Amino acid sequence: MTSAVCPGSFDPVTYGHLDVIERAASRFDQVLVACTSNLGKEPLFAVDERVDLVRAATAHLDNVRIETFDGLLVDFCRAHGVGLIVKGLRAVSDFEYELQMAQMNSTIGEVETLFMTTSPVYSFLSSSLVKEVARFGADVSGFVPPVVAAALRARLG
Repeated sequence: MTSAVCPGSFDPVTYGHLDVIERAASRFDQVLVACTSNLGKEPLFAVDERVDLVRAATAHLDNVRIETFDGLLVDFCRAHGVGLIVKGLRAVSDFEYELQMAQMNSTIGEVETLFMTTSPVYSFLSSSLVKEVARFGADVSGFVPPVVAAALRARLG
C-alpha cells in the first residue's frame, strides 16, 4: 500500500489545501492529513476544530484520514510507517522554505518530500489571507468549503 502524509496547520482549510489533498488521494492508496498547531502563528481555530473542518471537507475521499500531531513531522511519519510527504507549492517563495524543510526531513528522518504545485486558480490563496478577508466581512465562499465559511462567519461575526 502506498501512503503519503499531507501536513499543515489548516487554519482554516482552503480550496487550495483541498486541491493538493484530492490530487494526492488520487495517486496514493492512503493519505494521512496531519494537522498540527503552527508555533509561528496565532490560530483562529483550535486543533480539534480544524480537524473537524478538514474531516468534513474531505468526507468524500474514502482513502483520506485526518490525524493530529505535535513535534517533528518525521516522527509522525515514522509512527505511521509513511516515508513520503506531499506538500503544495503556490509560488517560488514557498519553494525556498519548503526545500529546506524537505532536506532536513530527508536527513533526520529518511522521509522524502514530493512537491505538488497548486492549481493556478488557487495560487494566491492562503489561510492567512482568507482569515484577513473574512474579518472584514467579505464573502469567502469561493475560497473555502461551505462548512468552513460557516465556521468563519460564526467565529468572526
